[in-house]
Amino acid sequence: MFEVIAFYLFAFLTIAMFGITVKTKNPLYALSSLAAGMIFISAFFFLLGADFLGAVQIIVYTGAVMALYAFGMMFFDSINDIKESASNPKLTFVLSGLIALIVVMIFMAPVIGANAEVVSPINPAYGNTQDIGMVLFTKYLIPFELAAVMLLVAMIGGIILAGKKMDVSITALSDQEVDKLHTDTEIKKDIK
Repeated sequence: MFEVIAFYLFAFLTIAMFGITVKTKNPLYALSSLAAGMIFISAFFFLLGADFLGAVQIIVYTGAVMALYAFGMMFFDSINDIKESASNPKLTFVLSGLIALIVVMIFMAPVIGANAEVVSPINPAYGNTQDIGMVLFTKYLIPFELAAVMLLVAMIGGIILAGKKMDVSITALSDQEVDKLHTDTEIKKDIK
């Protein structure tokens, strides 16, 4: 019974968040609702007993992809014109309270329904996250480590390539030169 209620609740919340992402003109709201929608998608994995995939969904999509989108928004300065104004603060307070109550109920439901038996399709002694960890670090250790080294090399290469495009290395300048560079940049912005 809990799984059915949770499924319909997360389905509604996921569709609502992605609807806000598509319909809103505010890039900050679109980014926030996209992150919330991706987190709600991970709830389906947790409901299915795929804890590892749920954690990967949160870490990879909600963490890495949303950080990439945020950096893109900062790079193109698309949130410069956003001005926040709460037209009805009471409604905001009531909706925030309801959302907080729903989140507390979601986290308390498994505690209340502790009498229900959970059937794990993998190994009931460990759970699927431990099983995946054991396989990764025993049978597939060398490919796993090679993938980690390749990602490290790609990250270092990206940092080096980004550093070469800079006109001035700020780390090699003295404090006075950095202050002068900063004031020159502000003067150029004021002229525009």
